Amino acid sequence: MKYISTNKKADPVSFAEAALKGLAPDGGLYLPQIWPRLSDSFLDQLSQKSLQDIGFKISRLFVDGIDDDVLEGITKEALNFDVPLNSLGNQVYVLELFHGPTLAFKDFGARFMSRIFSALRKESDRDLVILAATSGDTGSAVAQGFLSVEGIKVCLLYPKGKVSYIQEQQLTTAGQNVTALEVEGTFDDCQRMVKEAFSDYSLNEKLQLSSANSINIARLIPQMFYYFYAIAQLSVNSSPIFCVPSGNFGNLTAGLMAQKMGMSATGFIAATNANDVVPEFLDYGEFNPRPSKRTISNAMDVGNPSNFARIVDLLNEDYQQIKRHIWGASFSDSQTRQVIKEVYRKQDYLMDPHTAVGYRAVQQYISSEQGYFSESKSTPKIILSTAHPAKFKDVIEPIIGKKITMPDRLKACLNKQKQSHVLEDDYDELKKWLLNHYN
Repeated sequence: MKYISTNKKADPVSFAEAALKGLAPDGGLYLPQIWPRLSDSFLDQLSQKSLQDIGFKISRLFVDGIDDDVLEGITKEALNFDVPLNSLGNQVYVLELFHGPTLAFKDFGARFMSRIFSALRKESDRDLVILAATSGDTGSAVAQGFLSVEGIKVCLLYPKGKVSYIQEQQLTTAGQNVTALEVEGTFDDCQRMVKEAFSDYSLNEKLQLSSANSINIARLIPQMFYYFYAIAQLSVNSSPIFCVPSGNFGNLTAGLMAQKMGMSATGFIAATNANDVVPEFLDYGEFNPRPSKRTISNAMDVGNPSNFARIVDLLNEDYQQIKRHIWGASFSDSQTRQVIKEVYRKQDYLMDPHTAVGYRAVQQYISSEQGYFSESKSTPKIILSTAHPAKFKDVIEPIIGKKITMPDRLKACLNKQKQSHVLEDDYDELKKWLLNHYN
């Protein structure tokens, strides 16, 4: 398996090189040169497969340089938590992706990547520096996923004052080989600085850098697993519509990748908050990145989603084809709060703000756009629920008028001392810091 850049100006590389580099030398994102497809017999028997079975089967098609027994062990160890599919009635389901160690879907990618990187680097005598921008949950998942992994240092950039208190505690209290940098700017500034670091030849001569953001193909591979597992849990074999709360659009990209492998999906709903660059593109055909806006669904506060380049590539740079596969909508904080309140009151189901955006998108689709994908009314709609509501207790408790029970995993980090370094949103400052600490 070879991987090529979305910018088409770099040579094809192996999985190990694509994963350990993160970003292609031409600034593009890696995708497989040739897409493998799962056999019809495997797809027909999905209901009999565990998440770990699905994970090993898919990862074996993308990951080379690691023996079968090692790769199977990685998938079993990384995916050792439940992923339940809950029905909310009327063919609407919620796939809960937040039962991992940090209570967010980012645990899938971080736990898989840390073990993959460790296996790929057994012969290396040089430290690998994981450089990642986070708008909230990526940071805590990467911190825990790579904590204490020998030969790997982790540097997390997050926008100062723009993540929740609990998210900040999770990503700044790990210690050991994990360092958090508070950037005086937005997530987009953090992401820009990380991309500049990967494109800086002189820096890469001195440091071995890689990324744990969704710009890294190794992050997206495990995110395909749960799309197949969602279908495996449906009572009847069907082709659902997946609704994906989206910011940097890695999660929706993983869905398109799964579809490319043979997964049956009728279509995808891109649900965003006020950062509506992609829904706007779907409406008008123009992609206009802009500074991100702060919202209560902060993990989606992205004004220039990196994975848009992959979406365009996967759908052959064809606007009409993109529209046939994806319908998009954006919602305000007030609409998000209303959803949280109504769903909790009517169904006794508590959603975090990101999941609430997804639920609101499904309701709007059903009421005004049903049939966009030429589906029947009985087609299941599956919302990807990306974070545990307790991570956003400060937002949710005033909405529902009740205290949220805090999981023990979150309680533990609240009693730890925050450790971070404040940094200007200037790449030269980041470069200086990296060389001073890792060179």
